[in-house]
Amino acid sequence: MYDVIIIGAGPAGISASLYSKRAGMNTLVLYSGISEIQKASKIDNYYGFIDGISGKDLYNNGIKQAKNIGVEVLQKEVIEIKINENLYFDIETEDKKFEAKSVIMATGKKRLKPNIKGIDNFEGKGISYCAICDGFFYKNKDVVVIGNGKFAISEARYLKKLVKSIKILTNGEETPNTDEFEINSKVIKKIHGEEKVQYIEFEDGKKIDIDGIFIAQGIAGGGNFAKKLGIITKDDNIIVDEKMQTNMNGIFACGDITGGLLQVSKAVYDGAKAGIEAANYVKNINSKL
Repeated sequence: MYDVIIIGAGPAGISASLYSKRAGMNTLVLYSGISEIQKASKIDNYYGFIDGISGKDLYNNGIKQAKNIGVEVLQKEVIEIKINENLYFDIETEDKKFEAKSVIMATGKKRLKPNIKGIDNFEGKGISYCAICDGFFYKNKDVVVIGNGKFAISEARYLKKLVKSIKILTNGEETPNTDEFEINSKVIKKIHGEEKVQYIEFEDGKKIDIDGIFIAQGIAGGGNFAKKLGIITKDDNIIVDEKMQTNMNGIFACGDITGGLLQVSKAVYDGAKAGIEAANYVKNINSKL
């Protein structure tokens, strides 16, 4: 059991971990993939670096700093967040489950939409980004999941219980290591339909008829987790109050996923506030035990 589990190891997530750990919380940071900050060749508008600093160095230094004060940091992809029977949170990775009294989502902004012709025309008309939100509408129908990672497999597993048939389309990317589902690795040329999705055309000219498409490209982001949990979002941003708490007690969000100024300075502030408030939340829980 952890007091605080933080998803994301960028400036917001690490800042949150520093404050929650110093407040006496048993803190775990889980992260996977590449943070957007790592792609910055040089950051010269952040306080204290007279000659600037590379995004990669700032990112790595943050993780080292957290580890130095005793924060546990693990590189594991989170694929699911659930509320358990104790009203705490189960955080599932590809090979392990963790439990926490509070969760801070600091996943940053991830563009999950693939560059496929026709995709914009059918969002909400056969194209969905959340299996648990929209899977029911495709009961006993033929659907596909576009993606090739653990997130795509997780979405397919959920849908399998509802739909008539399901395939995973990798759109030319590496084929996932699974024998659970039929995999099609062809490059998608275009999504077709009239009022709603009807079929997918591949670059080789082949076509498949389909009723629904679920986008699960890359790894799950904060927006995906929020939608599954019923957390309020707007324009793909998670809505938080002045304490960085979502509309769900015990779940906080910080950094780019909450919108606003997409800068390191804002992420660090958000993380500090979220770490402090998550610690206060847990202390309040503990006082009632």
